[in-house]
Amino acid sequence: MNIPENLKYTKDHEWIKVDGDQAYVGITDYAQNELGDIVFVEIETEGEKLNKEEVFGTVEAVKTVSDIFMPVSGEVVEVNTKLEDSPEIVNKDPYGEGWLIKIQLSDKSELDNLLDASQYKELIQS
Repeated sequence: MNIPENLKYTKDHEWIKVDGDQAYVGITDYAQNELGDIVFVEIETEGEKLNKEEVFGTVEAVKTVSDIFMPVSGEVVEVNTKLEDSPEIVNKDPYGEGWLIKIQLSDKSELDNLLDASQYKELIQS
């Protein structure tokens, strides 16, 4: 299981990679593995300001549909358009090309409440 050290994680299996006042958000390797083959990603929140833990989209796999939640508050400034035609990228490269959204952070202090790699590893192993 791939759990990069440079990211923060949520209990709902999203990751966030901070870049200045913006951040990329996606689902973890564990989440994509549990979901199985991803066939559709729906994100219609571009341009919206959302609070921490609000739903920003859904990921549809062969056997289920799963909501995806904001790890922190912010404005959705970009959606990964590659996923419209190739949602399976999330399965192949969840921490790279398979990112879901880019957000403008509202409150950087919320990052302090997220899990680091070792805490996330504990969560999925328990």
